[in-house]
Amino acid sequence: MKRPVLSASIAAAMTTITLGAAGITAASASAISISVEARAEGTPFPHFWEQMFGSGRAVLALRDNYRKDVRLVKAVADFRYVRFHGIFHDDVGLYDVDKAGNAQYNFSYVDQIYDGLLAEGVRPFVELSFMPLKLARDPQMLFGFWYKPNISPPTDYARWDAMISAFVRHLIDRYGIDEVAQWYFEVWNEPNIGFWGGEPHQSTYFELYDHSARAIKAVSKRLRVGGPSSAQAAWAGIFIQHCHDNDVPVDFVSSHVYANDTPMDVFQNDIPVARDEMVCRSVRKVSDEIKASAMPRLPLIFSEYNASFANEPNVTDSIYMGPWLASTVSQCDGLTEAMSYWTFSDVFEEGGVVKTPFYGGFGLVAEDDIPKPAYNAFALLHRLGSTRLKSDSDSALITRRNNGALAIALWNYAPPDGTGEHYTPVRSPGPAQHFVLELHGVPGKAHASIWRVDADHGNVIKAFDAMGRPPTPSREQLDALRAAARLPPPKRVVLNGGKLEVDVPTHGLVLVELR
Repeated sequence: MKRPVLSASIAAAMTTITLGAAGITAASASAISISVEARAEGTPFPHFWEQMFGSGRAVLALRDNYRKDVRLVKAVADFRYVRFHGIFHDDVGLYDVDKAGNAQYNFSYVDQIYDGLLAEGVRPFVELSFMPLKLARDPQMLFGFWYKPNISPPTDYARWDAMISAFVRHLIDRYGIDEVAQWYFEVWNEPNIGFWGGEPHQSTYFELYDHSARAIKAVSKRLRVGGPSSAQAAWAGIFIQHCHDNDVPVDFVSSHVYANDTPMDVFQNDIPVARDEMVCRSVRKVSDEIKASAMPRLPLIFSEYNASFANEPNVTDSIYMGPWLASTVSQCDGLTEAMSYWTFSDVFEEGGVVKTPFYGGFGLVAEDDIPKPAYNAFALLHRLGSTRLKSDSDSALITRRNNGALAIALWNYAPPDGTGEHYTPVRSPGPAQHFVLELHGVPGKAHASIWRVDADHGNVIKAFDAMGRPPTPSREQLDALRAAARLPPPKRVVLNGGKLEVDVPTHGLVLVELR
């Protein structure tokens, strides 16, 4: 738990207070002392935050730079699933009609998209969207993305059902039921905030869901289907009630939230919520709705989340993401089966063709395969163990691996240096946070490795700023940026009597390993 900075005279007069075997010891007001029992029982700590990522629309998966970025992220995270919009968008070419008006299906690009993912060891989390123009009730009902997806209901639900059935049967024929049964099928995207053109939104979305879920289960009951894929943590309770009351199949609940969503949109009140608390308070809200529902054991998947739903260079491009991610992982633990960071890559065109590498894109990897600080933050958090040990500090995650080694994340959270679409030069840094780890159950002279992501470690933005932020870097500059983005090797240290002291600068994230 963070403590206010007191004067030196008051701090010197403070007595040492120990809060439990793995609690905080306040030896001084400027330090956080954490006592760690290496052999404590702990609780399971599945890596729910790194199993699934979002990405740009489906057809982008055919690009070489997209697949390069899949491999980059796969190298540092337990990347098992990817979710994207638009598998039914016309640029994938799945749906057409002949001169007689009969439906024609072409799975050529669908196969290339999914084959490419599976070749990299990543499975699809299939979002069923958007509407093929020749199946749309209103072909002019287009969402404002650059690629203009159609958000209309189908002109005929019998045709929609037949397309869903043909799509799913083809996947099983190509990949086998044992493989496809491990995928997820999610009906549509954010129908509550304008991505669905049916009126009224909720009841017509439920109609779409009912048809889709029943068509999928008619092909095989082993396939997993869910929704409502809502923005702003909405509709979960009423969606579950609808499925229960109408005997509609549902295998999981999905929703989305971003850290700069407003309390009014998420909680229907105007009580302020800090950016580092919004995501997990929203996840808890939906988790509680599931537990209170007629189907309390449904898994919860947050199939989109990030620190911002806008392009904010001082947020998603910056070292701010290290402590924000660590804090989010710590708070959301135990509330959800999986969370899908939006997105793994800036191979992304919702706002048009990317114009410059660092514009506040959602991805972990910038244009031209340049890892951002958030990429390195995921790399550090991946090193955490599978058992979580108790800590009363809100700036520490203490874990143990299966082999008994400890992995401890420490961070120094502060709000971002700026917000909005325009980059703000980094302010004068705030004070470093001093951590004192008292480690019990490890040798007094044990060796530790200390990994860092901060202003001077794993931070490509420092090099980009030094270049003058060129909008279109040369090849030589791109090589230099990729080199600057690399996570430096850890510092090796020896414990002093079972104690380790670590300073973490503002917006810094540290990973301590004790093997």
